[in-house]
Amino acid sequence: MNSGSNSSVKRFGKILIAIDGSEHSFQAAEYALDLAKKFEAQLFAVTVTYIPASENLSHKQVLSKSLVEDGNKDMKNSEQWFDNFVQKASEYNVNLKTELLNSTRPVDYVLLEFAEENGIDLIVMGTKGRTGFKKLLLGSVASSVSTYAHCPVLIVK
Repeated sequence: MNSGSNSSVKRFGKILIAIDGSEHSFQAAEYALDLAKKFEAQLFAVTVTYIPASENLSHKQVLSKSLVEDGNKDMKNSEQWFDNFVQKASEYNVNLKTELLNSTRPVDYVLLEFAEENGIDLIVMGTKGRTGFKKLLLGSVASSVSTYAHCPVLIVK
């Protein structure tokens, strides 16, 4: 690397952080926020909720009460962290855009599509996601995203 030239230094104008409520995703989000501050980049915080398609569900049926309650509990547990994250982004003068995407398509596909459609320069994500019935982000998702992304991917342990 030529120390006299900045042309070899990668600039990130748009950074995507995949957040699923797990500790790994929160740690990755802190890295993404620091990078966005350093590069004066726009930060996209995206949560993808995978909603399994089922032959037994019609278009008019809503999610069962227990699924909604589980989702509400998960959301409440993450609200404080997210509020702090938004506040910190504001203090850092980072342009933060948040997206909550619900999809019947696989999470990795949705993240990759979002990244391409929005011209993302760097994807940041945790190594492992949540477990249980309502999985939002998995280690296999990180693996898939890092394999098929059109841009660099930073995986945070």
